[in-house]
Amino acid sequence: MTDKPLPHPAEPVAPSPVQSKGSLLRTIRAVAWSFIGLRKGSEYAQDVEKLNPVHIIVVGLVAVFLLVISLITLVNVIV
Repeated sequence: MTDKPLPHPAEPVAPSPVQSKGSLLRTIRAVAWSFIGLRKGSEYAQDVEKLNPVHIIVVGLVAVFLLVISLITLVNVIV
């Protein structure tokens, strides 16, 4: 048996990566709602806690790319 000291109760315990893991679908939904500009404050707070900022940036860049490509295609079809 090892004598490993337990953390002091006042010390903050870092959350494990498993607890803060958000799904890809949740990230896509959060980015889509932010494009529209409609979002509840409580859902925003949940997203801040659970979603990875790198995933949000990547999904946001992909969404912007798809939006630009779809607008270019729409203009080419109409004109």
